[in-house]
Amino acid sequence: MSSIVFDLRVRNHPGTMSHITGLFARRAFNLEAIRCAPVGDGSESRMLLLVTATPRLEQIERQLGRLYDVVSVRLRGDLTGASFQIEESADMPPIATAQNCS
Repeated sequence: MSSIVFDLRVRNHPGTMSHITGLFARRAFNLEAIRCAPVGDGSESRMLLLVTATPRLEQIERQLGRLYDVVSVRLRGDLTGASFQIEESADMPPIATAQNCS
């Protein structure tokens, strides 16, 4: 099944990520990947959401646009799931180990 990327511009407020991901969860959509980074002066962020393509995505797109913290929404046909792949690196230390978690 193919994937679609939503490109969102959102306000940086506590709970913004929760509101957006909650919209997908309430409609039984699985977010395959999320990328988010601040833009400009940090008052806004850009979010890329990777989701499985279904006919109901138009409805989700409209509902995302109605959320207060969402400034803009667009579907990105030029981006694919490959844009979200993170290579595992052997030189990257683990975040938590049994020794530093006690």
